[in-house]
Amino acid sequence: MRSRLRAAGVVLWLAALGLGAAAGTARAQSTETAPPATPPQQPPEPQVDVFDFARRLFRDPPATPPVPDPADERGYHLAFVPGFGYNPSAGFIIGASGNLSKYFGDPATTRISSAVIGTSYSSKQQASLTVKFGASGSNNRWRFDGDNRFQWTSQDSYGLGTGTSPADSVYTRFTYVRVYDVAWYELTKSLYAGAGLHYSLHTNVRPGNDGDTAWESSAYVTYSEENGFDLAGQTSAGFSLDLMLDTRDNSINASRGWFAAVSYRPSFQNLLGGDADFQQTYVDVRSFVSVTKDRRQRLAMWVHGDFVGSGTAPYFDLPALGTGILGRSGRGYTEGRFRAEQLMYGELEYRATLTRNGLVGAVAFVNTTTLAERQTGEKLFDAFATAGGVGLRLLFNKRTSTNVCIDYAWGRQGARGFYLGLQEAF
Repeated sequence: MRSRLRAAGVVLWLAALGLGAAAGTARAQSTETAPPATPPQQPPEPQVDVFDFARRLFRDPPATPPVPDPADERGYHLAFVPGFGYNPSAGFIIGASGNLSKYFGDPATTRISSAVIGTSYSSKQQASLTVKFGASGSNNRWRFDGDNRFQWTSQDSYGLGTGTSPADSVYTRFTYVRVYDVAWYELTKSLYAGAGLHYSLHTNVRPGNDGDTAWESSAYVTYSEENGFDLAGQTSAGFSLDLMLDTRDNSINASRGWFAAVSYRPSFQNLLGGDADFQQTYVDVRSFVSVTKDRRQRLAMWVHGDFVGSGTAPYFDLPALGTGILGRSGRGYTEGRFRAEQLMYGELEYRATLTRNGLVGAVAFVNTTTLAERQTGEKLFDAFATAGGVGLRLLFNKRTSTNVCIDYAWGRQGARGFYLGLQEAF
């Protein structure tokens, strides 16, 4: 049985990568050999987002756009946006964010730079303050990316490996501080080298339910005591060396292109209060292929690996499902459901635009996770935690191709979840 599961998992990994390569090759060959396409008889239908739809529904004519002033493109732009969402780990989420954006170079050759400050509160009493930024210098020669968080949050903690069950979970609350900032320099078109600072603090760690008798034997307590970590809080701090290739046509909702990144992150004991020396390597590859010429049907593929090498990482800094930079992996499972020293994850998603005006779309996806852990003896591809689901898409902003995403997913051992938010999972 285990050999069949292992074979099935490997087939899924190879299918995800092979589909991307094959589709890309087929697309290139058809471009070379096919005769010129017949021009469309009618111009494409104008795109409609939820705001356009609301204006039409209430018969409110759109405001006449002002005549653009070229000088304004280089100025600062400030916007405030309400936030909302739902996922099994946080419950219902409400919040707001402010976005400050500006071009630091010629808009024709320079990405827009933006900084977003957001705050949110969830029905599970999780509060968050985040500061994220992405800044590009003139002609994109330099880039600066930041992901900084201050959270009063919670998570169900599980044992290590894929062999744990939902009954093993212990509700855990903690305060989380995260500073992940990277500076990039363009080596050649779309290829960047970078270096960064990575700081992670989990403090005031405690049982989520007062008097929980399972706390003393929980995975967090057991792992921390075995490796000499303070139960009240743990810190990791270090630097990173990074390499990134990004050829996507849209970083928010790509229809074609590649994204590939590798990050080597050594953490050091006593640096900024760090509790351990350990080394971690993170690899992230995403591919986007248009199945049809009008890009209304697309395939999106995502493979990432998170590997702790030498040394011992604190419990909450071990690779875990749904806790990476994107925080959107493993739909079908709660955040942190599977955790170990090494993690590999793969996802394949079919995306389709259902209406000609682009307002409504749909997705179907499947994902799988495999782990390796010295404590249990489990190795990569020995076992898999697989999930799948379907979703509806509503075009929220036609200028950036941002969608409202409504998903439902199923995993093993009765796991399931409803997800509501802005922007695609990857």
